[in-house]
Amino acid sequence: MSLITEQLIREKWVVYGSMGRLPRGRRPAFLQLNERRAILALDLRPAVSTIAVANVNGQFLERQTIQTPENPESAAKVFSDRILRLMADHPELLFEGIGVVIPGRYDEKRARVVFAPNLKWPEFDLKAPLEAATGLSVKMENAANACVLAEVWFAQATTRNLLAVTVSEGLGVGVFIDGHLLHSANGMAGEFGHIPLEPSGPLCGCGTRGCWEVYASNWAALRFYGGSSRANGPSFQDLLSLAMGGDLHALRALDHMAQEIGRGMRMIISALSPEEIVFVGEFTRLWDRMGPIIERFVKESVLIGKPPRVRPASAEPSVARLRGTIAMVLQEYFGFGIERKLGAPRLLRKPRSKKTGVRAISF
Repeated sequence: MSLITEQLIREKWVVYGSMGRLPRGRRPAFLQLNERRAILALDLRPAVSTIAVANVNGQFLERQTIQTPENPESAAKVFSDRILRLMADHPELLFEGIGVVIPGRYDEKRARVVFAPNLKWPEFDLKAPLEAATGLSVKMENAANACVLAEVWFAQATTRNLLAVTVSEGLGVGVFIDGHLLHSANGMAGEFGHIPLEPSGPLCGCGTRGCWEVYASNWAALRFYGGSSRANGPSFQDLLSLAMGGDLHALRALDHMAQEIGRGMRMIISALSPEEIVFVGEFTRLWDRMGPIIERFVKESVLIGKPPRVRPASAEPSVARLRGTIAMVLQEYFGFGIERKLGAPRLLRKPRSKKTGVRAISF
């Protein structure tokens, strides 16, 4: 422990804090993460995206929302300009990297987003343009995977078998099994949202009919409520507000959504048998109503043993996604070794050194 601590102090990840008090003997010095080390976060979503600055403790110093550009080329330029402006606005910080959450899947070998049906963009590369513009390393991850990492890093998860189910414009599942985030050769592991529940059902953005996503996403709830047009109808926030105000039709739409989420959980429970399931999405604002419906489906799906714990994420949805970007960057420096105890990151290797103007700050 002393050797690891000394290394972290040398590399300025950890700094000395206040002095403690003991009944006798030398007063101990508390250690804390260096809050001048910062990470830039981008939550890319179909309509409105969020760009933020956070310190390594997961505390956000600034957040900005922006209309998502119409194509990846425009997005690369707009996001790069915004990020450079944020860096200039915070000269006191040492930026370690950029984490990008995407509503789809990222193929790390090809360095391209290969599947993002709700964005309606073709395959694209956002990593290289952002790195070229900022001089910082960029980590990209699916939203559900990022939310799993947020729970592990910042909520002190107590299990090595955890799922995060993100429900928004689409529906995704992040899989943390035996202490490791599950990926695949092409980054598509966990796409349960695009498994057809009814082959003759409504057309999904992926091109298949009857996917779980078309029954259980925010857009599915709006369709059930009666909004035929995503552009002109009520938003999901409107639907939640109506339900909170006692609108019976809105409440029925959300009850139906909860049942469809629960119906899809059957295949996940049978396939992965997790110990804990965390839900991320605006719908969790009505968890007291929708949560018990989902829990009932989960309990009925267990073949043997105790049902998994079911709960909303420890942070509200937008924060959960953004905190995931911080965890993604921290994973470059602190890894999840097999012998690591959950909640206590283990330093696996020395951080890479980058010679950029921003990183030349001395402490």
